[in-house]
Amino acid sequence: MRSSISRRRPRALAGGVAAAAVLVGTSACSTASSGAADGSASGKAASGKAIEVVAAENFWGSIAQQLGGSHVHVKSIIDNPAADPHDYEPTAADGRAVATARYAIVNGIGYDAWADKLLSANPGSGRTELKVGDLVHLKPGGNPHRWYSPADVRQVIEKITADYKKIDPDHAASYNARKKTYLDTTLAPYNRLVSHIKTTYKGTSIGASESIATPLAQGLGLKMRTPASFLDAISEGTDPTAEDKSAIDRQIKNKEIKVYVYNSQNSTPDVRAQVKEAKAAGIPVATVTETPTPARVSFQDWQVRQLKGIERALAQAKGE
Repeated sequence: MRSSISRRRPRALAGGVAAAAVLVGTSACSTASSGAADGSASGKAASGKAIEVVAAENFWGSIAQQLGGSHVHVKSIIDNPAADPHDYEPTAADGRAVATARYAIVNGIGYDAWADKLLSANPGSGRTELKVGDLVHLKPGGNPHRWYSPADVRQVIEKITADYKKIDPDHAASYNARKKTYLDTTLAPYNRLVSHIKTTYKGTSIGASESIATPLAQGLGLKMRTPASFLDAISEGTDPTAEDKSAIDRQIKNKEIKVYVYNSQNSTPDVRAQVKEAKAAGIPVATVTETPTPARVSFQDWQVRQLKGIERALAQAKGE
């Protein structure tokens, strides 16, 4: 996933998870940092009156914080662009956060198996859990990058708000109001870009470096031409087949794709070669990242910046 991690290889997580579980009882202190957009501590959280929330990844944590405001205190475990969510090794602090949380959000679909192990190692009393994969009815083996699906993002927003109201019914009206503001105002630029791209460029053929672009292409009405087996191989750190690489080379050479979408956090030799070939062929290249960059950016600002880049590339390909 990362430019500094050229190939993904699974690492043994059992030791890290066990250590985190064993050390949970050694300290009950908060490990969240200050800030709000990325899903970190709110002002009210320090008093202990807010819902303690732990999110495995900060793209979901950002949304959770904004939907809860001062009524929640969100700790995002993956909050550094240099960390790889696929093979992250939990710390004792992560175990404490999970053990004390009243609400936990994990992606699921095989993306963050370490988070599932943390939940199992720290059952907690009365904790509510949201597994995004279960919400959108996807099991391991399906495309896990649901934060790139506009429709799935909407489902997560609705579910988080519903869960907040069950956990904290006294503030139900506040959660409803925050959800409305988030959907109608905060996400308005995001929604407008999604709608504009879908209306203007629907059916445009694109290529991509890995499978994070697939849910987005589907949400934007674009036609993904890169073989799914290649996208999955790059995402999971396995070697793509010679057949897939030849197919992509042909697509680029013949300009069968109009735009190439590149995950800059996973720059393998094969991907770098394709980016170079696409640029040489005059095919616009748009850049995305798997997790928010910079670290403290909000979900919507991160996504809007990337959508604008894709829109520019599509307009360039169309000669606009």
